[in-house]
Amino acid sequence: MILHGTMSVNGKGYLGIGGCDTVELARKFGTPLYVIDEALFRQKCREYYREFIEKNKAEVVYAAKALLTAAICRLVEEEGLGLDIVSGGELYTALQAGFPVSRLYFHGNNKSAAEIKFALEAGVGYFVVDNLYELEMLNHLAKEIPTQVNILLRVTPGVEAHTHEYIKTGQIDSKFGLVIENGQALAGIKRALEMNGVKLNGLHCHIGSQIFELESYEHTAEVLLNFSAQVYRETGWVPADLNLGGGLGIYYAAGDRPCSIQEYAEVLITALQKNALKHHLSVPRLIVEPGRSICGPAGSTVYTVGAVKNIPGVRKYVTVDGGMSDNPRPALYQSRYEACLASKAAQPPVETVSVAGKCCESGDMLIWDIELPLVEPGDILVVSCTGAYNYTMSMNYNRLPRPAMVLVNDGQADLILQRETYSDLIRNEVLPERLKKSRRVNIAVCKV
Repeated sequence: MILHGTMSVNGKGYLGIGGCDTVELARKFGTPLYVIDEALFRQKCREYYREFIEKNKAEVVYAAKALLTAAICRLVEEEGLGLDIVSGGELYTALQAGFPVSRLYFHGNNKSAAEIKFALEAGVGYFVVDNLYELEMLNHLAKEIPTQVNILLRVTPGVEAHTHEYIKTGQIDSKFGLVIENGQALAGIKRALEMNGVKLNGLHCHIGSQIFELESYEHTAEVLLNFSAQVYRETGWVPADLNLGGGLGIYYAAGDRPCSIQEYAEVLITALQKNALKHHLSVPRLIVEPGRSICGPAGSTVYTVGAVKNIPGVRKYVTVDGGMSDNPRPALYQSRYEACLASKAAQPPVETVSVAGKCCESGDMLIWDIELPLVEPGDILVVSCTGAYNYTMSMNYNRLPRPAMVLVNDGQADLILQRETYSDLIRNEVLPERLKKSRRVNIAVCKV
């Protein structure tokens, strides 16, 4: 396993993260356990800040859907980034953490009236409007307050990034945004410009996630500027802001070749300037929305090995005390990960095993065919690069409580998410009075 951020092998031969012994973390906090490397999280934020904000006066908005807790909100705020939210729940979390509302961007393809009212009353800085239905509803609700809200209109540019089909979003056949090619996007712009409750500041698009080919972004910028030129000819309006989303890929396993944040910034800025000049337009302010590329490498998941099943000549299964309940990505996207035995980090690999989860699903496999030292029950296994879309997509399948999360830095481990208990699993359940009266079940028998 490649060691990311502050990962190292300590004097005991154990894996350390943020100066903390992961075997000791497992003992103290239990497993499964999410571990966030604070130094690496901050480092990625700072790279984005330097390359986009300092050098190019762009805006960087962290995508909360990748990983969000109150502590994460604080880290993002301290590093000078905005926050991209997609639901009332994410908005509530940001507000409870004291995140500046002026730096919130509210996304989502089906915002409810209640969510929009909540956001309007909170004073959210920007709405990213996904469709005409939302546009009309937002305009109506804003005028009721009354206020005028800043919006970006989400468009689909028809760019298909080379990524898993479930996380492609920029192609024409997508649930997100107004299509440029068939005239929907232009109609949306014209309608927004007629409204008093919204102020159209720019355009937004997102072409997908876990993208390695920067040419996809370059082409997207060209499409958006070509479209902007068409809009200007027909309406006289020019976007002040151009939000090109996020999706920059990261390293998960051998074969992944992610680009640097610096390369990413250079490609986007150059493409915007070149295409704006081509159409004699002012260069719009660039906005990007990184999520995975900030929190993904900073996260690891610590497990305890349980049952080990060896099928001679076929496969050796190593089962851990988590699985798709805390990381559904392998089951959903066939995602690949690397791992090591934290308790044997200094030992060489001697066998090939497959890491299975404990959920009652054949598809609950975390890693197929990985080389590790001899694996035995009780060993501590650490899976790297689990910071993005693991906790946020976790679930209680099989009534498994969700893991705790700790933030590690300079030898200190702080709990930022408590482990769920069995009582948490039923805290919202209600037993009707008629079912409390008797434990007996009466079965009516039909006689023929």
